[in-house]
Amino acid sequence: MNLIETPIKDLFVIEPKLWQDSRGYFYESFNQRIFEQAGIDVTFVQDNQSFSKKGTLRGMHAQANPFAQGKLVRVIQGRVVDVAVDIRKNSPTYGQHFAIELSGENHKQLWVPPGFLHGFLTLEDDTIFTYKVSNYYDKASEIGIMWNDPTINIDWATYLDPKEFSLSDKDLVLGDFASFQSPF
Repeated sequence: MNLIETPIKDLFVIEPKLWQDSRGYFYESFNQRIFEQAGIDVTFVQDNQSFSKKGTLRGMHAQANPFAQGKLVRVIQGRVVDVAVDIRKNSPTYGQHFAIELSGENHKQLWVPPGFLHGFLTLEDDTIFTYKVSNYYDKASEIGIMWNDPTINIDWATYLDPKEFSLSDKDLVLGDFASFQSPF
C-alpha cells in the first residue's frame, strides 16, 4: 500500500498493492501501521456505504468539532470523481480543492482528514461508495457549501453534463464559500 502526497498537505491518495491470479485479486484496503508511519493518527469508529445511480452528486459536506470526521473513501463498484476542499483557516491551501477519480477498477482511495469538505459525483450507474470515518455522525454538527460554488470552482462538467446531476434537497440549499465560516 502506497500513501501518495497530494498538493494539499495531509490529504493522501492511497494505492493498494493488488495480488492477482486466475481466481481474482486480493488487497489490503486499510493498514493501521502504514497510516501511523505516514504520521496519520486515526481510529475509525464507523463504516458507511452508499449505492447511487449515475449523476448523483453528494456534497460538499463536513462535520464541525467536536464531531469532525476524517474519512478514508473508496469505490467498490462503479466510478466517481471525489473532491476534497481544504477549510483549515491557517492552511496555505485554504479554499483549494483536490479531485481524483476513484473506481472499482483502479482501487485507489483518498484519505480526507478533519478540516476538509468532501463530496463526490457518480460517473456510472450502480456505483457503490464506501468510507471509514473517525467520528460518529451528528446532525447538529453538519456544515457545507453549495456544490457549484464559484469561488471553489470545481469543474464537475469535465466529468459529466450537469443536466444529468441529481442532488438531495439539503445539497440544493447549501450556502456559498464567501459566506462560509470555517470552524477549523
